[in-house]
Amino acid sequence: MSKITYHNGPVLTGIQNIYYIWYGNWSSGAATQQILNDFGATIGNTPYLQINNRYTNSAGQPATATVVYGGQVTDSSYAHGASLSDADITAIIGDQINAFRLPQDSQGIYVVFTSADVTATSGFCTSYCGQHNSAVISGGMLRYIFVGHSNRCAASCSPQSVSPNGDAAGDAMTGTLAGELSDTLTDPALTGWYDCDGSDNADKCAWTYGTTFTTANNARANITIGARSYLLPQNFWPTNNGGVCVMNQSQAAAAIAAGLDVLPP
Repeated sequence: MSKITYHNGPVLTGIQNIYYIWYGNWSSGAATQQILNDFGATIGNTPYLQINNRYTNSAGQPATATVVYGGQVTDSSYAHGASLSDADITAIIGDQINAFRLPQDSQGIYVVFTSADVTATSGFCTSYCGQHNSAVISGGMLRYIFVGHSNRCAASCSPQSVSPNGDAAGDAMTGTLAGELSDTLTDPALTGWYDCDGSDNADKCAWTYGTTFTTANNARANITIGARSYLLPQNFWPTNNGGVCVMNQSQAAAAIAAGLDVLPP
């Protein structure tokens, strides 16, 4: 596995507030929304998210693990249609800020979730299940994440049909959000931490889960946060020798002791 290197850009420090925008028709999506809401409310400062503390900026400050759920809004207007460009995604965020339904928060991360009848033209279902970036929105530079509905392409974006919380879409989209959130913290402007292929830290561990356990409904999971278990992608722990995909610092220490972080010749 290739090394990940720093490209002199920012990482996110301090408290980061995460805001949800549900775009499209979510009238039958209450279970999916609840899983994602619970995740947003409990993920902050977990050992899983603290992996990102390994990534520092040019001043030596670590990427934060302090993520606070800041609230949600629903946009059922389809004002930007059901086939979204990247510009449409940022415009959806701008609509909510301009309508004073969400704050313009320089310490905010805005997440756009789309219903199953909505796609994104830059590669949803073919190149990605979610993506992140920064853009000028309503006059300020803001970070955002897009997570498409996994039911639109379950074969590509759902790791299992029977999921820990009984809603395959909600669980799959939580996994996508987890990876994109880590990537946003360490590479918010796409000028921070990535490898020679352009992969961010969580990208390097996409679709890898490490040691899993079986939940009561016979789904796979690898972490329990709050009252829920999830199957989340591992994150990359960098070392001088290379790095390893893990779920927490303890796993990283064990892998390093075993020499598993050494790059192949």
